[in-house]
Order: sequence, then C-alpha cells, then structure tokens
Amino acid sequence: MGNAELERVYFDNAATTPVRDEVLEEMLPYFRERYGNPSSLYSIAGESKKAVETARERLANALNAEPGEIYFTSGGTESDNWAIAGTAERAAGKGRHLITSAIEHHGILNVFKKLEKNGFEVTYLPVDAEGLVSPEELEKAIRPDTILISVMYANNEIGTVQPIDDLAGIAAARGVPFHTDAVQAAGHIPIDLKKTKADMLSLSAHKFNGPKGVGALFIRKGKPLEPFLLGGHQEKGRRPGTENVPGIVGLGKAAALAVAEMPEESARLAALRDRLIDGILGGIPHTRLNGSRTKRLPGNVSVAFEFIEGESLLLLLDMKNICASSGSACTSGSLDPSHVLLAIGLPHEKAHGSLRLTLGRYNTADEAEYVLRELPPLVARLRDMSPLYKAGVKTMI
Repeated sequence: MGNAELERVYFDNAATTPVRDEVLEEMLPYFRERYGNPSSLYSIAGESKKAVETARERLANALNAEPGEIYFTSGGTESDNWAIAGTAERAAGKGRHLITSAIEHHGILNVFKKLEKNGFEVTYLPVDAEGLVSPEELEKAIRPDTILISVMYANNEIGTVQPIDDLAGIAAARGVPFHTDAVQAAGHIPIDLKKTKADMLSLSAHKFNGPKGVGALFIRKGKPLEPFLLGGHQEKGRRPGTENVPGIVGLGKAAALAVAEMPEESARLAALRDRLIDGILGGIPHTRLNGSRTKRLPGNVSVAFEFIEGESLLLLLDMKNICASSGSACTSGSLDPSHVLLAIGLPHEKAHGSLRLTLGRYNTADEAEYVLRELPPLVARLRDMSPLYKAGVKTMI
C-alpha cells in the first residue's frame, strides 16, 4: 500500500453500519410492489404480514427465543424506554426501587433520571477499572422493594462484555425482572435467551448491517409489561402503529446473516482489534487501553492518550480519511468527558483524550495498518502543541 492514503477508512461501526446488499435487496419489494398494510385483509396485505412473521422467526432463531417473544420497535432507544418505563409503571405498587449500572447508554440513564424525578429510587452500580459490574455488588443492592434491574450486555464506548448470565441469574433467583440493552452485542457475540435468564432484551438493526429506524424488544413469555405507546392493536396489542415492513424485513435478514457468519467474522475482527490495540499501545507512549482486554467485543478498540484532546484528534484523523469516535455517537456534541470513562477511574483530563475505533465486516487488515501508520504522528503533533506535555513527561520521569 506504500504511503498512499486510503479513500476512506470507516472505523465507527459502533455508531452505525452500512446496510448489506443482501439485506437491501430483500427490503426493496416492500417499499413498492408489496406495500400492503399487514393489518388489512387483502392479498398484498397478507404478503406483508407473512414477511413480518418470517422476520420475527428469523430474529427469534438468532436469539434462541420464541417468535411470540419478539416485538418490533423503532430501535434500541424505544426498546429501552419501553422495557424500563413499562416495568416501572406496572410494578410501582409493589415497590419503587430500581437498579442499573453507572456506564449505561443514555437511552437507559435518561429514563432512570426521569423516573427519579417521579419518585422512584435508583441505585447506580459502580464498575471496576475494566468496566465490569460485580455480581456480588448487584446481590447486595437488591431490596424487597426492587422492581427492576437493567444492566447492558456490552458497553458501547469501551466494549466491555458484562457477566450477563450471572447478573440475570441473580435477578431471577430474587424474583426481580431483568432487562439488558444488547444493542452493541446483538449480531456480534452469541446470545442464547434459553440460557440467559433475562426477561427483556433490546436491540437495533443498524448496529449489525441492517437498516436504521427499526429494532426489537424481547419480552419473555408470561412477563407482563405495560405498552409504551397507545394506539391500535399491532404487535399483539403491545406496540401500536403500522409496522415498518421494509425495516422489519431488513432486521430479520441482517440478524440471520450475522448469526450464520458470527464464528468466522468474530475471530477475524478480534484479530484486527488485537493488532490495533498492540500497535497503538506499543507505538504511542503514555497511552492506555479502556475496558477489559479479554472480556471485550470483537470489534472494539478504546484507548486514552495523555496530554491531548480527543476532538482535535478526530479532526486530524478525518483529514486522513479516517472515521472514528471519541466515545458514544449520541454524545459527540457534548463537551463533558465520557461518564463511562470517569466511571472506570479516568480523571477528566485523560477521559478527554479518548479514541474509539470500532470495526465491522467491511474493514480490512490494510485499513488497520494505515491507521497504525497515520495515528502516531497525529498524536505527536497534538502533544507538541500542548503546554502540559513537556511538563507532564518531566514529572513522570
């Protein structure tokens, strides 16, 4: 490849992914030729209804769940809101104590903050330096009036995969409903809902090469949950609104492809991930890995550089045609340091120097090498501009 710049290196797959050709091809007929409303009675409506049910079966198979436990939504945020607010509303008479973790996505945290304003009490579980929730801490936090526990499957910023089987098992043993935000995990690591005792699980299609604007909520059979929206009878009366048939079709296809290819693709991405981590930590001094080295999503690289500002690094990377992130895409407009990085113990100044590279099915080894070549001089350039750099290095020596 020499010193030539690549046309574009997209290393922000945790933010969104491109739709696969196979997925788009299967969606297209439902925009025009098969446009019927699934709730109507004529033949083209029947085609749409059949397509929705086929997608439901595909997603259920991908999660080892039952089709009747899958409810389609507009995405992960709606699924999270529905699971948490719906459970709180239904169970408020039994108790008003809720448990979550300190590193949840804002689609979770902001719902809990609103519930706090409405008289609920929330325990935010701490995490260790790798971003892991302790099962023992969860056990101690459960009270007689606890009505919901929500802990994410894998973190969107640092890639840490939680011990969900253990956490959900503790909740089940204590009779407390358990929800997990699996938006980053679904389609990337195995999920078995016959084994994992989660009562609810959220996911979003656009994180695994499906379309934007569609997701799902798994609700275990027999678990009551109040509707989040009010309206018609769609989704067995639990999620009203005319179904997004093309999006649902795309979700089902993307989930089926992701699970079928997961063993080989996860190994490939993990190798690229480890090459990037080793190259960055070995080639750039005063750098640390954020999150667990081993309990980690296959495509997540999160590092923190001392003495630089992450947003400036992103602008320089963009000039080299490298798309990356300093954390969650949902907070990229904020000047505050990442709540996730603060929770794992980084001070404010180091949290501001973070970089997230997230890999997907279209990334290559050549792209990883290109980033490893271009990144060190950019970090050095920013450090040379920092009045704190030389003083900081002297202090370390």
